[in-house]
Amino acid sequence: MKLLLHACCASCAVGVLEKLKYHPAKITLFFYNPNIHPKKEFERRLEDVRKIAKLYSVPLIVPEQTESEWHSYIKGFEHEPEKGKRCQLCFELRLKKTADYAKKHGFQAFATTLTISPHKSAEMINKIGKRYQDQLVKYISSDFKKYKGYELSVALSKQLNLYRQNYCGCVYSKKII
Repeated sequence: MKLLLHACCASCAVGVLEKLKYHPAKITLFFYNPNIHPKKEFERRLEDVRKIAKLYSVPLIVPEQTESEWHSYIKGFEHEPEKGKRCQLCFELRLKKTADYAKKHGFQAFATTLTISPHKSAEMINKIGKRYQDQLVKYISSDFKKYKGYELSVALSKQLNLYRQNYCGCVYSKKII
């Protein structure tokens, strides 16, 4: 099975890749995160995702993306609190793009590294993913933070000297810190 794995950042992706190391799926990372602000932050995160893709010998796809497409998608919800409607829309945009790409390029399933974070609702993310499963391609539900998944990602990030950001990525989550 070919699995397209949406990667939000290297520190989350490394824990998921380690957990899936012996899974029979042929994994490809997909870095689509137009929410990440500023551009320098986007580039810093992408650099480390490239590093772990090479380390785990998995292909990496980085589709065209602009922060303006994200702003258009969440318009009207800019001032929502963290974990609210703005975040839900952000997950929708990123998972829809992942599912679309998976369907168009012959992947049998898609998943996301977002569920490894203790700051994200796996329930919300999986609900969105399943919605696109019905329309596009199979979604693999997960809660990668379980069974010490998050702790594993932190330990591996330190061991590999990966950048661990202190905000989700968007300009609004950055204002909170």
